[in-house]
Amino acid sequence: FLQQELRACGRAVSPCQESPRAPVAREALRLQEQSEQLAQELREVSRNRASLRGRLLHLRQYLHVLREGQRFTSLQVPMGSEHEVVPDPSLHHHLERKINFVAGVIHPWRVSAFERLLWRACRGYLVANFVEMPEPMEDPTTGETITWVIFLISYWGEQIGQKIRKISDCFHCHVYPYPENEASRVDTMNGLHSQIQDLSVVLEETEQFLGQVLDKVVAALPTWKVQVQKMKAIYLILNQCSFDVTEKCLIAEVWCPVKDLTQVQDALRQGSYKSGSSVECFVQRVPTSESPPTLIRTNKFTAGFQSIVDAYGVASYQEVNPAPYAIITFPFIFAIMFGDVGHGLLMFLFALWMVLYENSPSLRQANNEIWQTFFEGRYLILLMGAFSIYTGFIYNECFSKATVIFPSAWSVATMANHSSWSSDYLATHPVLTLDPNVTGVFQGPYPFGIDPIWSLAINHLNFLNSFKMKMSVILGIVHMGFGVMLGVFNHVHFKQQHRLVLEFLPEMVFLLALFGYLVFLIFYKWIKFGAADSQVAPSILIHFIDMFLFTSNPGNLPLYQGQVPVQTMLVVLALASVPVLLLGTPLYLWCRQRASRVEHNGPVVAAGDEEPLLEGQEAGNSVNATKEDVESGGHSSDAEHQDFAEIFMHQAIHTIEYCLGCVSNTASYLRLWALSLAHAQLSEVLWTMVMRNGFVGLSYVGGVVLVPVFAAFAVLTVAILLVMEGLSAFLHALRLHWVEFQNKFYVGSGYKLCPFAFASDVGE
Repeated sequence: FLQQELRACGRAVSPCQESPRAPVAREALRLQEQSEQLAQELREVSRNRASLRGRLLHLRQYLHVLREGQRFTSLQVPMGSEHEVVPDPSLHHHLERKINFVAGVIHPWRVSAFERLLWRACRGYLVANFVEMPEPMEDPTTGETITWVIFLISYWGEQIGQKIRKISDCFHCHVYPYPENEASRVDTMNGLHSQIQDLSVVLEETEQFLGQVLDKVVAALPTWKVQVQKMKAIYLILNQCSFDVTEKCLIAEVWCPVKDLTQVQDALRQGSYKSGSSVECFVQRVPTSESPPTLIRTNKFTAGFQSIVDAYGVASYQEVNPAPYAIITFPFIFAIMFGDVGHGLLMFLFALWMVLYENSPSLRQANNEIWQTFFEGRYLILLMGAFSIYTGFIYNECFSKATVIFPSAWSVATMANHSSWSSDYLATHPVLTLDPNVTGVFQGPYPFGIDPIWSLAINHLNFLNSFKMKMSVILGIVHMGFGVMLGVFNHVHFKQQHRLVLEFLPEMVFLLALFGYLVFLIFYKWIKFGAADSQVAPSILIHFIDMFLFTSNPGNLPLYQGQVPVQTMLVVLALASVPVLLLGTPLYLWCRQRASRVEHNGPVVAAGDEEPLLEGQEAGNSVNATKEDVESGGHSSDAEHQDFAEIFMHQAIHTIEYCLGCVSNTASYLRLWALSLAHAQLSEVLWTMVMRNGFVGLSYVGGVVLVPVFAAFAVLTVAILLVMEGLSAFLHALRLHWVEFQNKFYVGSGYKLCPFAFASDVGE
């Protein structure tokens, strides 16, 4: 009720600045008494104010009715917006009778229907006049400000008067007594003036007192609200506890991190002391076979990366968490597709601004959902911008233009002197070739990144395509291999050493024998063949196809001696690892299960002080479990009673997914090349078609035209290249981490630990 009254009066409740303690029972009773007293006081004041407002409204309406009626009855002139009903000429003898009046106000929407009904019911026996009220007034039922319509009806006969009053009641008109003579009307108006003045003074004092009461509510309500919500949250948790046998103590089974167990014990001890309880609270670890929840502690820097991983699936208990590695790999893979110094710098500065002003309430408490998404990922955007600047220097692109940080390693003058290019030769050959085999033309690799002279060459796209395609394959295979390597930590931690030999080893053999060999061929070709013998360099793609066909192509020279036998051996090794991956784990578990049944062919007896499993009791009960179950979190290395068919089906799906995924995932990493090429071409098109027009062909007016051209270039750069292309590269990097990287080792079938905590926005 208090909240509703504040909202009705246009008062805003500010969030509670402090965090009050949850009230004990005595404080809760006092809080209830104070709130009820304040609500009762507010209810009475609001009722009085509403009554005074309604009375003042009727008095003002009555005054306007008398004023407008006085003009009509004393001066005998038509009113401003009059609709007069002229009586029949044959009824002139009725005019000698006494004329009576019915006056009041009506809602403007009901005037036409009211007038028609009066005409039909009392035809010839009345004169109706309607005029709008000079000032708008509030409708007490809806609260809207409307301009009422005043009506004054002259009639003959008492029966006609009764009809008029009944019709007025049906249309919810406010009918007021209308004195017959002018002196009475003047006296009534004078009395109304004094009453209105007195009521206005009383209403003003009531409004002031209401404001004082509302100030008390505004000051007390946020704290009360937080206290009540905290009390309800505590009782909600207490209702989930169970009684012990004596029904005097509460028992709560909870998940608690081992690291925080000491703090929980101290908190319970302090709670028992402050409450004056004779029985001290204590904590006892209970073994369970249930899988514990997952708690990953994050800070404001790592929270964004952890959210990306959790969107795929919460890590199973004690499983390897990909988030720390994604802090580096995610921005780097994004930057490969978004490599541009200028665009990366803009993104970096935008994120840096959010980081520097992250404590600003205007940024933190914004209601825009899209803005909140950007703000929560500010550190992720910061790293993406920084890595994009780095890859932009590698690609040597800044808003699609090359930067000359170091001198070019290509010498055009040496080529011109060697070829003796004449003026006639230059006129007939618009395209000139720089031959690196000519001494002095190519002086060695560029110190960092791509040589800027490639931005002037017509074949720069062919050169960059070859470079980025091979780079994508290399980085993709390294990324997938790293994911397979992370699976080792899971196998070792959960004491599943058999999976190291029967799963990890064949997976690495399959990946390295085929695609690791492809990476070797790329590097070997780069190292072995230079500019002098580049014309006879063989095709890696044809060699890779021949490798699977167990053949050789005479037209494609081998890269090294004995290449065909080596490739045949690698393919055979990769194919041989498939049945090991398919059948190794199921057969091992089957043999182990069979040996366990032979060993335990007698009845199972509970050992030590543990109680035996009672009849009808669930095996997942928290009372009956082993220490190994607790330590392994349900990932026990013993799969004693699993169905062999289910194990085999699961392993078959995993084998098919991994083997086919190695092929499809490697091809999927080519999106790094495609998105990088698309970003570079869009940037170049935007520069050529927009910004370049501000410099070329505009003579001296170019400086003036350059202002709107640059404005258009800036808007399109932000809208297309930063927002749209950035979102596209982000989604592709997200897919590469979820599908290509995490499925090599990450299960993500856990659930988060949701500890009891008072929400930070509990006062809002």
